[in-house]
Amino acid sequence: QGSSAEELLRACLGTATGEVSAAKFREALNQIYMQNSMVDRDFMASDRHHFNSETFNEGRALITQGMTAIKANIRSGNFQAARETLGRALHTLQDFYSHSNWVELGNKKPYPNLIRPDLTISNIAVNTPTCSDCASGTCSNPLLPAILNEKKLTSGYMGLFSNNKPQKCSHGGDADLSSTQNPRGGINKDERKPHNADFHNTAVAIATEATLQLLEDIRGAAGNKDYLLMGIARSAVLCFVIDTTGSMADDIAEAKRVAHNIIDSKKGTQDEPSEYILVPFNDPFGPLIRTTNPDVMKAEIAKLDASGGGDIPEMCLSGLQLALTGAPASSQIYVFTDAPAKDTHLEKTIIALIRSTKSTVSFFMTPTKRSTRSVSSEPRSVFQLYYDLALASGGQAIQVSKAELPSATDIIVDTSTSALVTILQRARNPGRVEIFPFLLDASVSNITAYITGDSLRFTLKSPSVSQSHTVSNGPLAVIQTVGNLRRVHFTSPIETGLWNISVES
Repeated sequence: QGSSAEELLRACLGTATGEVSAAKFREALNQIYMQNSMVDRDFMASDRHHFNSETFNEGRALITQGMTAIKANIRSGNFQAARETLGRALHTLQDFYSHSNWVELGNKKPYPNLIRPDLTISNIAVNTPTCSDCASGTCSNPLLPAILNEKKLTSGYMGLFSNNKPQKCSHGGDADLSSTQNPRGGINKDERKPHNADFHNTAVAIATEATLQLLEDIRGAAGNKDYLLMGIARSAVLCFVIDTTGSMADDIAEAKRVAHNIIDSKKGTQDEPSEYILVPFNDPFGPLIRTTNPDVMKAEIAKLDASGGGDIPEMCLSGLQLALTGAPASSQIYVFTDAPAKDTHLEKTIIALIRSTKSTVSFFMTPTKRSTRSVSSEPRSVFQLYYDLALASGGQAIQVSKAELPSATDIIVDTSTSALVTILQRARNPGRVEIFPFLLDASVSNITAYITGDSLRFTLKSPSVSQSHTVSNGPLAVIQTVGNLRRVHFTSPIETGLWNISVES
């Protein structure tokens, strides 16, 4: 019916769209759009990036080299790099039809030589005048008859810093200083104006078709599956940051179990992570280990061993910083530790990285006595920094005993999906009596609420039914309590409409 992200997903994936979020697709598209537009900012004065000044061979090289890089990045699983390179290559390709005289020469179809490295660009108007003088600057077609008759290819000269140019057409417009020198005027079709409306419309149509041809070329090389994974079906990176000091043996064993479970359950599915990252931290921290092969990641996690440590808080933020800088945007990062961080000076850096990468960080904290010598023994204050970082990222801060940890890690299985959408997040410190409303519609499924805090009492209410926190398996949800976490998994089918959670804490 249209071209919304949701409809495109359904057209491409059919019934599998329940496993994939249209929000992720929109985000992928926005990365392409952003890189496309940033060519004007980052390469404003580069003729070849815009096919200005008859730089046809140089501009074509950018496109064909970009296509090679896109295909290589898809093969190696670097989908974000593929999307960003695609945006830049498309900008240059699309500019050809606006900045050259391809449309004025009567062409109605794209120029295939721009995306074919085995073909050459010919009949360029070398060492010859190309335009007549246009005093008004708004002539509909100032190209010389000889250029049109001989089908010579030219493009406008752009003078951002100087008005010097040969006896050639200018790009035109207020920013082009060369357009005031003979021959005056310009031939760009970037905007629809009264004098160039037909040429502009034709350039848009051909640039659109040329874009589709380039995408088809990439799809043909990558195959349908990997082409879709470039933005639609592949989830974000799955990243573990694990404390490996001496008291963490039980935690490391649980992290191994969960990682293996996720890798095995999602392997070969559309929800399989595009990359796996592991960052162990002790004193020192690292290295960062990354792989697209799930079996390699299982082997790397299996090598982890707990050693050293003692009473010293850990370099947790250093390990987290390494993960945030090494992982692509929108990654899910899970941190396992049993002690507060000693590198607290990195807090603002971590928050800045969280905001810029839009990654989600969740902490699994299993406090031990070793964490109480150098800081207060009050549980919340010991780990307050982790709570603050989790909140800033949209993640969870789960504090449990080592024995309870296996019951808490269900949240990792819940959240390691590309279809994850956060409907509501609120935080209060100190807690108080409050009602939190949220709307559920038919587009959401498999809904889970996570409530963390001390001495929690709450009631879940649908538009027609309510369930107290004291009822572990009721009409609305199954409620699991572990440590400071209440995991509320809603029972299907979901009643649509306005729900709320009434909390007393």
